[in-house]
Amino acid sequence: MRADMSGPNTPYDPVEVAALDPAHLQEAVDAARAAFAAARDLDELKAARLAHVDRGAVAGARREIAALPPSAKAEAGKRVGAAQAELGRALAARTAELEAERDERILLEETVDVTRPTGRRPLGARHPLELTTQRLQDAFVGTGWEVVEGPEVESEWMNFDALNIGPDHPARQMQDTFFVDPPDGGIVLRTQTSPIQIRTMLTRTPPIYVVGTGKVFRTDELDATHTPVFHQIEALAVDKGLTMAHLRGAIDHFVRVMFGAGTRTRVRASYFPFTEPSMETDFQCFACHGEGRVTDAKGATVACPTCGGSGWIELGGSGMVNRKVLRACGIDPDVYTGFAFGLGIERALQLRHGVTDMRDIVEGDVRFSQQFGLEV
Repeated sequence: MRADMSGPNTPYDPVEVAALDPAHLQEAVDAARAAFAAARDLDELKAARLAHVDRGAVAGARREIAALPPSAKAEAGKRVGAAQAELGRALAARTAELEAERDERILLEETVDVTRPTGRRPLGARHPLELTTQRLQDAFVGTGWEVVEGPEVESEWMNFDALNIGPDHPARQMQDTFFVDPPDGGIVLRTQTSPIQIRTMLTRTPPIYVVGTGKVFRTDELDATHTPVFHQIEALAVDKGLTMAHLRGAIDHFVRVMFGAGTRTRVRASYFPFTEPSMETDFQCFACHGEGRVTDAKGATVACPTCGGSGWIELGGSGMVNRKVLRACGIDPDVYTGFAFGLGIERALQLRHGVTDMRDIVEGDVRFSQQFGLEV
């Protein structure tokens, strides 16, 4: 029998089984150690383990033990077991080293600098015009009024005639109104939210307490104080026995909700074709509290920039609904009276938050909207 072949040996001679020779086992262990040390990562270490532990000389020696006589198995088993234990310790030590290197490398490669600006698209925000509109509507809804809407493309009759704006009125000329083609077709982009009131009175029986909001269109150039598309809110009440006193009370409530409790108002006679009598309402400046003077950052007393030094801010037009308007909508003016008032929502936003340029409101820059948070 050749010395390198397994088989019963009688009598046993260790020299005849070279795989179990102590020197041969030590050489196998040293080769495995060198392979483990040379592994640069866990994948290479796995390949070294397969070559030197799972399929190496030590594994071959373990298989040779079965061919030995009983009297020799114990001694050979100790030598092979010692070699296997040494391989296990060397493999575990190198595995721990490479795992530590891997973890350190991952920490370095995947480090996140939390101070760097995010590359994510910023979240949007509700537009302050929408938030202001809701706040204005809530001032009425809280006292039992109803929010109503109407179409933005209107008939001339709804937009003008029913509101006592005759054919020769300057507002009906094309420099103020967008006419839908053909220009003589009687269809316009509404110039005010008052047609909502007309539609409401045509379809409902008093008592009526409604507030209409929406987008309106006029042929203005876009600049710091004007825009061809803006928003209005108008309130309408029609009932028996309504007077100017009720109108003043409704306006005072509205102003105090928007600009603070205790804000005073005053009225000035005016003219509108759809109300008679008509008035303009001013409210006490919330910045200077009616004084007309404020203290600037340098401690000097200067004219209030919010009200221009007058102590008052113009709110908008109002008045008792013209009898002709009531009659055009099928409501008997001898039985019912009504009042109406309104203002521009952009103007309310500008006044409340000191927005000086109308273009900031309409250009759609999310950075402008984000300044107002979740509530206006």
